[in-house]
Amino acid sequence: MKAVLSTLFLAAGASAHAIFRQVAVNGAWQGDQVGVRMPSTNNPVTDVSSSAVICNQGQSSTSRKIAVRAGDQISLKMCHNNADCTGDDPIIAPSHKGPVMAYMNKVSDSSSGTPTNGWFKIYEDGLGAVDKLINNRGVVTFTIPSCIPSGDYLLRGEAIALHSAYSYPGAQLYMSCIQLTVSGGGSTSPATVSFPGAYKGSDPGITVNIYGSTGQANTNMNYQIPGPRPMSCSGGGNNGGSQPTTTTRQTTTQQQQTQPPRTTTTTQNNNTGGGSCASKWGQCGGQG
Repeated sequence: MKAVLSTLFLAAGASAHAIFRQVAVNGAWQGDQVGVRMPSTNNPVTDVSSSAVICNQGQSSTSRKIAVRAGDQISLKMCHNNADCTGDDPIIAPSHKGPVMAYMNKVSDSSSGTPTNGWFKIYEDGLGAVDKLINNRGVVTFTIPSCIPSGDYLLRGEAIALHSAYSYPGAQLYMSCIQLTVSGGGSTSPATVSFPGAYKGSDPGITVNIYGSTGQANTNMNYQIPGPRPMSCSGGGNNGGSQPTTTTRQTTTQQQQTQPPRTTTTTQNNNTGGGSCASKWGQCGGQG
């Protein structure tokens, strides 16, 4: 069985890797890499105890902050090769099934520092979330909670690919951090978790075999999304870390998605570790 799975994983190829690189506020796209701490590689993080699980590896610095209001809709766009998600394997390989999540962290200055403590989840979608991401040209949309205090925040968008998660380390974590300034907020201070710490290698959402005996992914299986449940401004939600009280959670309600405009050029990022996906990541090393 493992031999069959290994063949499937290798077939996904090096071009399977991807990264969140664009942000929209209420449908208005801010520009390629604007406000995004671009990692130095689009390879995944597999060690959930590593500091790279916070905002990814070799993140670049940027002074840009994206202004939002509490209650605004935020869209994140994932691509492999370039800002338009064009060409072969434009977003992420279809074999990379798994959840998509978003966390926030209130900080004094979102353009500096990478905090370990203080993260709270605001969005999650289950095992079929990456499929939805692919079908929507790499875009996922969610809402900034209306009740959180105004101020600077880091927004952490994350997708987890589970095609090789039958043993640890096998799950592939893809995340980017976005620098926000939130206005018009409330006074709710949600319970928080730490990165690293929110996930454990033994969590059933991190180490899991999503394949049946035929080697085909079972997207209808009961799957436990890792980490806490999303916060709720009405007082709901459970921030139980890697031991949530909800034992199975496959999907959440998806909001209407928005699409970024297609362009014929790719914006070049001159920050250290950034750069164009086309030039830096056109051929990714390692296993997909």
